Amino acid sequence: MKTLNDFNFENKKALIRVDFNVPLNEKFEVTDATRIVSAKPTIIKILEDGGSCILMSHLGRPKGVEEAFSLRHIAAKVEDVLGVEVKFVNQCVGETAEAAAASLEPGQILLLENLRFHKEETAGDVTFAEQLSKLGDIYVNDAFGTAHRAHASTTIVAQFFEDKKCFGSLLAQEIESISKVMETGEKPVLAVLGGAKVSSKITIIENILDKVDHLIIGGGMSFTFVKAQGGKIGNSICEDDKMELALDILKQAKAKNVQVHIPVDVIAADDFSNDANTQVLDINEIPDGWEGVDAGPKSRENFHDVVMQCKTILWNGPLGVFEMESFANGTIELGNSIAEATKNGAFSLVGGGDSVAAVKQFGFEEKVSYVSTGGGAMLESLEGKTLPGIAAILK
Repeated sequence: MKTLNDFNFENKKALIRVDFNVPLNEKFEVTDATRIVSAKPTIIKILEDGGSCILMSHLGRPKGVEEAFSLRHIAAKVEDVLGVEVKFVNQCVGETAEAAAASLEPGQILLLENLRFHKEETAGDVTFAEQLSKLGDIYVNDAFGTAHRAHASTTIVAQFFEDKKCFGSLLAQEIESISKVMETGEKPVLAVLGGAKVSSKITIIENILDKVDHLIIGGGMSFTFVKAQGGKIGNSICEDDKMELALDILKQAKAKNVQVHIPVDVIAADDFSNDANTQVLDINEIPDGWEGVDAGPKSRENFHDVVMQCKTILWNGPLGVFEMESFANGTIELGNSIAEATKNGAFSLVGGGDSVAAVKQFGFEEKVSYVSTGGGAMLESLEGKTLPGIAAILK
């Protein structure tokens, strides 16, 4: 696996695929710069080597050229985060972009216009990728969030760099972190899967059953398992058409010696509202008119005990409706347990949109080993898929 450390960038122009698809407010100000901050180590390493950086990214899903999605809006924020002047060019291919790249001096940074202003980007067009390749000497992919897309800038462009291509620091870290969970992690290995639907996690569950020793199933998806085993779940969310599958997963887990942990009690509410009436109920005995919205106190204790036994932990999905303050405690206590296990030497990886949002909201970012930057890419990795953006560098 080639990384930045395999190259000396002195007097070289690095064409870097970053993921600067950041949220903007109505004034076009960046409201969360996490993805820019994550790319900083790669950029600074190249500049310190005496190289220059040409940054390419997409922003949103524009239909053609749309000013609202121009990367010019984020240039000042990129400059602020990096502490280095950032030049912007309103093209990403063609003569204007090539001239801007050619004039770059060592230590300078150029930000290209939104790649998705060209439909050829998402189409994985070879000619468009070749035009991009003319801008740099070495191709660096540091965009894990788009590594599952076979787009021109994430995958196709790599073929024009032969042995002059590598992973950036962020992407290398992502690959290593997933590998620790899926291949090299110290046992016992635990996966915590939460969220609303079993259907969205089927492939992950099936793929990780060979890798883990413990599986915690929480959140809304747990009710499908409970109902499948004859429990009464009241008005709780349930995928009736997936109950047979839930029983099959439990059977597979037993055959593979994987211990499955499902909540035993819940915080139940009489309305899907932060101000609803609540009570603690056995998860198998939820009456009609009530729905489970968070893990109960006994479940949290059980989960804490499991977490503390394990040396490698994957967390994907919350244990309740954490967006509502009244139903966030199960997710918060799980975060505390994982933070404690991490402090005691366990490796913990958090990935997937909702669990990452929860980790940020409740201040666990610095208390776990690694927080993945890629939602879809992370999930596809856990499903055992080879991501095209990663495969292109390994060729």
